[in-house]
Amino acid sequence: MKSFITCSLIAISVMTAHAEPGIGTLPAAQKSATINGSISDAKQIIPKEIYGQFAEHLGTCIYGGLWVGENSNIPNTNGYRTDVLNALKDLKIPVLRWPGGCFADEYHWMDGIGPKENRPKMVNNNWGGTIEDNSFGTHEFLNLCEMLNCEPYISGNVGSGTVEELAKWVEYMTSDGDSPMANLRRKNGRDKAWKVKYLGVGNESWGCGGDMRPEYYADLYRRYAVYCRNYDDNRLYKVASGASDYDYNWTEVLMDRARRQMHGLSLHYYTVKGWSGSKGSATQFDNDDYYWTLGKCREVEDVLKKHIAIMDKHDPQKRVNLLLDEWGTWWDEEPGTIRGHLYQQNTLRDAFVASLSFDIFHKYTERLTMANIAQIANVLQSMVLTNDKGQMVLTPTYHVFKMYTVHQDAMHIPLDINADKMIVRDNRILPMVSATASKDKNGVVHISLSNVDLANEQDITINLTDLKAKTVTGEVLTSKNIDDHNTFDNPNIVNIKEFKGAKLNKGTLQVKLPAKSIVTLRVEN
Repeated sequence: MKSFITCSLIAISVMTAHAEPGIGTLPAAQKSATINGSISDAKQIIPKEIYGQFAEHLGTCIYGGLWVGENSNIPNTNGYRTDVLNALKDLKIPVLRWPGGCFADEYHWMDGIGPKENRPKMVNNNWGGTIEDNSFGTHEFLNLCEMLNCEPYISGNVGSGTVEELAKWVEYMTSDGDSPMANLRRKNGRDKAWKVKYLGVGNESWGCGGDMRPEYYADLYRRYAVYCRNYDDNRLYKVASGASDYDYNWTEVLMDRARRQMHGLSLHYYTVKGWSGSKGSATQFDNDDYYWTLGKCREVEDVLKKHIAIMDKHDPQKRVNLLLDEWGTWWDEEPGTIRGHLYQQNTLRDAFVASLSFDIFHKYTERLTMANIAQIANVLQSMVLTNDKGQMVLTPTYHVFKMYTVHQDAMHIPLDINADKMIVRDNRILPMVSATASKDKNGVVHISLSNVDLANEQDITINLTDLKAKTVTGEVLTSKNIDDHNTFDNPNIVNIKEFKGAKLNKGTLQVKLPAKSIVTLRVEN
């Protein structure tokens, strides 16, 4: 059974009290949906890597977010913020991408090894001209990945680097032999090589990574792929720098010219209003902005389909995977923060972007095998916000990731959703209900539901054939206002709570889904 959404009604004429002209909303009486599926149709695994993270040297993502150094007054574990470290462990992070982003193509890895007092400073030209001391480098990153029990995803410097530089970095990290770079690593305190699976050959090579044409990059990628070698029992998974959202020609050229040399092809998609002028406030927006955001977020499905179709044409065996290694919301920087550091708050609206995105990602994992939200701390749609006083806040997006951990490596259950829809600005169609479901290795079924309607509760009927269950429990994420967010003074305004609005009746689930809420249910014998 294929996943699709059918429409019971498209409402375009009824306005909410706060909506801008032209935005459609639903009459109060229309607040029900039906979801059908069959557990026997669960045949595709949701790779845990769909829940990947991204940490760039940008603003206070690394310095102040993940890393404060061993001598900091902020409680730390070997230099890593203890509060952040524990919060990230709870998310079961599967993979972490570093050091960029645009930063990657100006990063020279040898500046970030050896005694910290001897490491040269550098100017972060892409992000605010900040001076960095390189105290967080290869060892610090790979050791963090070991502490988090996650796979490292290294983004290599192609834009301003050389083939030799990246080849030696691979040797430094992964060789256990009596080789020059392995011995340099040992001199710097690490005897045993790390396991490094994912290697990105450049980042956004069409833009900040070198302003290249796809034909040129395809040839350049092939050259780099030759010299980034496997050492001992480490096996690299090589990722080519892919397209930005609607650039289908880039994917066409890369798949035509370099598919045999790559394991994965990246893709970037941001929920952003535009790349010039104001992107809008993260916390001050009206209903029109809210619904437009969710419509733009859901457009990633069409983008995925089109890139996947191109890949299918060139690679029907699906040997090359698609990696959405940057995604999320992008708003204006918070007033009073440093320009170029991309520090933004995170509201319940951002939580919906995360939940709706995951619901879509789960449907395309036959080709889409990784996604990395931008970014893990203090930048764009982050998991945590920190300050130099030692405080940390978990964002609404963090809570969605926490609620959705149950879907990692579980079997995806395709769903048919019959729900009301509205037409939002730019003529995008937005269903009022989104959902995804999976069955884990123990046979437990988890169903995540999102009601994006700001005003109306939804009565949901869920029919899952082959469901044999006796109990249903759940948790919910919601708040009084859609622009609610957690602050250092009030860190628990938006938080996960117990949900009691689901009942089992002869194998059918009846769910009362509150307005503007995200729910995950656990259904088991």
